[in-house]
Amino acid sequence: MKKRQFPTAQTILILIAIIVALLTWLVPAGKYDTLMYHAQSDTFLKTSQEKSIELPATQKTLDDLDIKIPIEKFVDGDIYKPIAIPNTYKELESRPQGLAELVKSPVKGIIAAADIIFLILIIGGLIGIMNFTGAFDAGISWMSKTLKGREYILIIVVTTLIAAGGTTFGLAEETMAFYPILIPVFLAAKYDAMVGLASIFLGSGIGSMCSTINPFSTIIASDAAGINWTTGLENRLIILVVCLVITILYILRYAKRVKADPSKSLVYEQKEELEALFGLNTMNTTMKFTPRLRLIIVVFSLSFLVMIIGVSFLDWWFVEMTATFLVGAIIIGFIAKMKESVFIEEFVKGASTLLSVAFIVGIARGITILMEDGLISDTILYHASTITEGMNKGVFTNFMLFIYGGLSFFMPSSSGMAVLTMPIMSPLADTVNIGRETIVDTYQYGMGLFYLINPTSLILAALAVVKIGFNKWLKFVMPLLLVLLLTIMAFLTISVY
Repeated sequence: MKKRQFPTAQTILILIAIIVALLTWLVPAGKYDTLMYHAQSDTFLKTSQEKSIELPATQKTLDDLDIKIPIEKFVDGDIYKPIAIPNTYKELESRPQGLAELVKSPVKGIIAAADIIFLILIIGGLIGIMNFTGAFDAGISWMSKTLKGREYILIIVVTTLIAAGGTTFGLAEETMAFYPILIPVFLAAKYDAMVGLASIFLGSGIGSMCSTINPFSTIIASDAAGINWTTGLENRLIILVVCLVITILYILRYAKRVKADPSKSLVYEQKEELEALFGLNTMNTTMKFTPRLRLIIVVFSLSFLVMIIGVSFLDWWFVEMTATFLVGAIIIGFIAKMKESVFIEEFVKGASTLLSVAFIVGIARGITILMEDGLISDTILYHASTITEGMNKGVFTNFMLFIYGGLSFFMPSSSGMAVLTMPIMSPLADTVNIGRETIVDTYQYGMGLFYLINPTSLILAALAVVKIGFNKWLKFVMPLLLVLLLTIMAFLTISVY
């Protein structure tokens, strides 16, 4: 009897899109009024049920709207998305999403996610050029010899460095570039693809979940809650270290088991397929690491360094990041003395290998568009904010953790979640006599924990790169998720008492 295969990432997302479309027929439509600052006219634009009115940019205006955020936070650009105004939720005429909207949602999602899709495709092209030069083969061979007997260092370093990027500037989408590069390194170290996937994805996930100075979550959420972003920083640093140590030990434990007995791998039946996919079978382990290949690796690495500096200090985003990798590919082509026709052919071939990943990102964005067009996200937020009345602060804090985990399915964007929910949720902290920084923490930890298994996050795209099924990822990560959840719940409970 033929074994039934688990659905592909694309199929899972399409099924979720169908469920979301059905929800728009069942969940009442509703919306909060929103406020957004317009720098050119120095005014706020208040949007209410499709109507917009301009308000003078004064502190009194915000006080009247029950928004406890200094004007400077808007003027200086810290808050650049529409803010939900407390106590303004209204039910609206239902806007159910039918078959036509469902069919169009992936197309709308691909268009809306064009920035990250182009980033993924250009990264694919860059990797295609790198593979052609042989620099990866020589570099991996050199690293395997250097780390022989100490391969565990690779897990610790990769996970820690990516977590550092996550906690400081929200390294997430950018990690899509690391999978095709680093997975072969882990395979050459006699680990399986799951170890490489976990080191990269969990590093990013833990770092972002325990953000300390991340402007796209911690700072925006704190501003929207009306508090200084440094409030509660010590607790976030503690939980970052604790969760990162737990995660690294978990990966090391699994990696040690797989190295001792490859049949213990969760993807053992795919071993040959994955080694062929990442070129381990055809890798030239005798290739010398020549000065030219070393220079190519340096240019390749500098592309990522320049990207990180740009995002962290120069307000770069997807256009600039994509251009950086494109320039890096061209420079490498010149160093390798590639013919123009060969360069184009290899670049396009490399981009095509990540085309399925790009489609996954677009379909996931289409699900978010379905929810927005169906006007159900704010309804779910409104009811989530009303069911915490009368709770003691310990129960309340942990309940908020789960609320944010659930909300992140409907609002997977960390900055979008912050500006939409913080003005609504943060005042609830005052009613149970805890600091508003606790709400910021529950927002980060709730989103971060669910991010590890959230189909509308980047996990399905990452799994598509390494050709691992979602069911196998769940089997790997669920015990860790449970440990992290219990750790964070205990920490939150202790902190509020």
